[in-house]
Formats: sequence, C-alpha cells, structure tokens
Amino acid sequence: MASPETATGVTSTIPQLPKHKVKIKMTGQRACNEKNDKGKFCGGHLKRWFYAADVLEHECGDVEKAWGAEAEVYRCEFCQTLYLPSPEDPRGVNVAGRGQRSVFGLTLPAKEEKKA
Repeated sequence: MASPETATGVTSTIPQLPKHKVKIKMTGQRACNEKNDKGKFCGGHLKRWFYAADVLEHECGDVEKAWGAEAEVYRCEFCQTLYLPSPEDPRGVNVAGRGQRSVFGLTLPAKEEKKA
C-alpha cells in the first residue's frame, strides 16, 4: 500500500478539473478513500462512470473535454470524486478482482458459431 506522502505527491501531479476532484486509484482499490471535513473516510463504492451518457455531465462537459469520450473513469457513489485507473493495474481485469478456478473441475468447450 502506498504511503501518504506518495499518495499526496501523485495526487498533486494529476490535472484537476474545475468542477470535479480527481484522484488515481490504488491497485485493487474498490472504495473511496476521500476524507470529509471531520477526517472520516467516505467509503463509497467506486463504479465505472460512463460520463458521455450522463445528462448532468453534458451541462458541465469538463471530463469529456479533458480526456475524450471513451476514457476509463470511476466515480464514488457518495462524494462523486473521480478516480483514474492506476498505471500498475492490468487492463481487462474485472474491477471486483480476479476470479477463482472452479472447484468442480468442469471445462466447457467453446461455443460453435452458427453458419447462416
């Protein structure tokens, strides 16, 4: 896990948007680590945010101007903090984590394509 000094140093190099707070997710992070006024963690789930389809974001337009229409962005469900994926995170892995092998040992053959 990253030390607080490292996390703050990385956060300060991220280009901040005028109407959104932006952070970088730590490897495997699934919950928001933003602190409120009293110093308590938010703890909201980080969910993939498809901002191009968000009506309220269309009014603002900050995110699409900064990163384009198809960037991978996560947003806290409570405090709305935006998280960019960690550079160390492997692409294409489920956000919930890596799956496990079946304990039943079943191996299913690939589906055959139907010919028209």
